[in-house]
Amino acid sequence: MGARCSKFGLCWWPSNLKSNIPHSSDLEHESEQVSSPSFREYRLDQLRSATSGFSADNIVSEHGEKAPNIVYKGRLEDGTWIAVKRFNKSAWPDSRQFLDEARSVGELRSERLANLIGCCCEGNERLLVAEFMPHETLSKHLFHWETNHMKWAMRLRVAFYLSQALDFCSSKGRALYHDLNAYRILFDQDGNPRLSCFGLMKNSRDGKSYSTNLAFTPPEYLRTGRVTSESVVYSFGTLLLDLLSGKHIPPSHALDLIRGKNFLMLMDSCLEGHFSNDDGTELVRLASRCLQYEPRERPNAKSLVIALASLQKETESYVLMDIPHESASTTPTSVLTPLGEACSRVDLTAIHEILENAGYKDDEGVANELSFQMWAGQIQETFNSKKRGDSAFRAKDFTTAIESYTQFIDGGTMVSPTVFARRCLCYLMNNMTQEALGDAMQAQVISPDWPTAFYLQAAALFNLGMDNDARETLKDGALLDAKRNRN
Repeated sequence: MGARCSKFGLCWWPSNLKSNIPHSSDLEHESEQVSSPSFREYRLDQLRSATSGFSADNIVSEHGEKAPNIVYKGRLEDGTWIAVKRFNKSAWPDSRQFLDEARSVGELRSERLANLIGCCCEGNERLLVAEFMPHETLSKHLFHWETNHMKWAMRLRVAFYLSQALDFCSSKGRALYHDLNAYRILFDQDGNPRLSCFGLMKNSRDGKSYSTNLAFTPPEYLRTGRVTSESVVYSFGTLLLDLLSGKHIPPSHALDLIRGKNFLMLMDSCLEGHFSNDDGTELVRLASRCLQYEPRERPNAKSLVIALASLQKETESYVLMDIPHESASTTPTSVLTPLGEACSRVDLTAIHEILENAGYKDDEGVANELSFQMWAGQIQETFNSKKRGDSAFRAKDFTTAIESYTQFIDGGTMVSPTVFARRCLCYLMNNMTQEALGDAMQAQVISPDWPTAFYLQAAALFNLGMDNDARETLKDGALLDAKRNRN
């Protein structure tokens, strides 16, 4: 297949996509399988900066939460996207209790959770920091879809992954989940459903454990006001009804239809002809068991995992969710060089160290008339500008480095992709991202097969929020690196 080009004039080549499809035997998801960041405490100023001052433009109310607690999309200095939940001031008056609970939830790590990676507790502020899930909630895709309804195979996957998430939490002593609903299920960059970690927090004063709609509340909670593991399974049953019907149907009405064997009345009309009767019957049966009035008659999470495993279809989640290929994590990070890794994280300090150590070895072979003109003394000042730029770059005086490298480039006598690469990083250090992207692209024009040019473009694109293009450009750099190693 031929190369394809983005609107930036950058070309890349399609690569084989890796499947991340669950197998029926893949029932355990231990924390060591997940590469999420370790839990840490953040300063308030860090989170304020990451969310542009908690700007209203950064609010993502659909990220598994409802008012009065607000969730913001944010980006840390290292380029990591995060979801920041900011509690109202009456929540968590005891700072020690908040920190202890956050640390406890933060110890969990699973690919079935939108994991909690940090918190902040300063003054009256109580904030949680979680992995950001870019493809919205189950509620959005199931109830408020605009172009395509959720496919049957994806609904089965949501049920399966959710059961795995609840089973994992139970195995770690966190069986209680508060207000499990379609807003709490989020979709990651690959289209895989994940359970929000926020519902694992307990003993806060930010609201009741269940919504005010009594028709969907576990009957024992109405009697005692307490959440139990069986209550969570009841809520799981209401979610199965959501997946079956494509709407929020009261359990009492659904059970009446089931007892009357009116299964088809439960089914989403959009699914007609797209599911087998056996699959539909099994999901109805599971929902009925979860919604039993007596808590002891409901199944546990482990038995739900086993029952749902056999219903899974072998198709990638991003295909089922109609997510473009470039949104999926198709490039293993292990194929990236240290520079590629640093650019994928937008780790500017690491990029600086690598570029400094690399020197100008990649300028070899670039056509210049330097040797002739140096003897004639015609470009001594241009050459001195480069030397001043290099000294400033080494000393991390990036503003001076920009000025000196610009004098060198404007001299027009020598051509150096490394100078463009170095000025690109200087621009990134000074928050001049568009200029940085321009320099990285110019370095590619001079040296079309130079991986560094592609990696730096990716860092700039990540900073501009153009993650899909950035990931593709990272792949280009990795392909060129692999080609160099083979030659």
